[in-house]
Amino acid sequence: MRQSFTSRSLILAVLIGASLASGLPAMAQESEDGVEIGDAPAIQPANPSDAGDIDRGKRDDSAGGDATKLDRNAGKADPPLVKSGKVTAGAKSEELQGINIYLRMGAPLPDLPAEKPFKGEPDEAYGAFQRGLFLTAVDKALPRAQLGDPAAQTLLAEIMSRGLGVKRDTKGAAFWYAQAAQGGDTSAMFKYALLLMEGREVERDKAKADDYMKKAADGGNGSAQFNWAQILVSQNPGVRGLELAMPYYEKAAEQGIADAQYALAQVYTALKEVPPEKKRRTREWMERAAKAGFDTAQLDMGLWLVNGINGPRDYEGGYRWLSIAAKRGNVVAQNRLAHVYINALGTAPNPVEAAKWYVLSRRAGLKDPTLEDFYLGLNEEQQKQAIDRANRFRRS
Repeated sequence: MRQSFTSRSLILAVLIGASLASGLPAMAQESEDGVEIGDAPAIQPANPSDAGDIDRGKRDDSAGGDATKLDRNAGKADPPLVKSGKVTAGAKSEELQGINIYLRMGAPLPDLPAEKPFKGEPDEAYGAFQRGLFLTAVDKALPRAQLGDPAAQTLLAEIMSRGLGVKRDTKGAAFWYAQAAQGGDTSAMFKYALLLMEGREVERDKAKADDYMKKAADGGNGSAQFNWAQILVSQNPGVRGLELAMPYYEKAAEQGIADAQYALAQVYTALKEVPPEKKRRTREWMERAAKAGFDTAQLDMGLWLVNGINGPRDYEGGYRWLSIAAKRGNVVAQNRLAHVYINALGTAPNPVEAAKWYVLSRRAGLKDPTLEDFYLGLNEEQQKQAIDRANRFRRS
């Protein structure tokens, strides 16, 4: 699970602050309810003490196609069905169980790559943890943790902090995270840095937190790399902060941290002195963040394609990404999608659908005089249909 000491609203706030000095396109600002407040322009880029006791209790080792369909939420979309080399959305999951897509397409399967022999010693504690045998993992990790094994200490802290098979003990977990961090485990350094920032289970110490976060980032922890980049931006306003943070954003983005991919796309847009080979990847990073389910990236990707930012215009692609973000509840995307329907950008004009998305964004508090005039110009039947569709969407 990716963890971050910053919320996504702070990601936007940090980058927005940097944009004032660097020319970064303004990103949509959100309220605490996730709603942009203020008048909305037409189609524009979006502003972006002891170890504790382990209470075992009763022993139990059981384990606890179409771009508009790209919703990564589990169970929300069926896998595509392959027919005659074409992908059709909406296939039921059971139809594809045990069926390989290459066979369905009539293509031969490639040979599997040869597995590299494992030369190290297997970690029985982590193996038990991965199988959901949490008490077995405790039995095997605890003696090693007491002897100073950082990996075992981190595992024990994770089990205790989450209450997996044992009574949840956040104070005891903090103790073991501290021990593992001192021993050089980068995951523990990251977790302990978060605890030091929060100041709940341990005394708040920002200097020590920054030190551990940087060590974890330099040690290769992706979450720490992203968070250390955020710290650098917040502590160094303007272009200087973006330049210092960029290498850490890049490392975290390469490790698949969607927040870092989004931030990196914005940083590449903001900074002038970025090598051309990196500039060319700006859209790629935004798209990767969007595909990972980051709705703000989906919104920005749609606007970039519609407006031709960091690449050529693609109205159909822009419409698809705005639709995804709007359907996931992004209020700004709902507003912009209404404009897309009115102007027939990548889709056929549809006044009722445009009015539906406007009604949804207006209910969330986003003002737009242009769309209000459009809505009032519809006849009574069209307004009724739009409200009915908006109500059905809210209930779905």
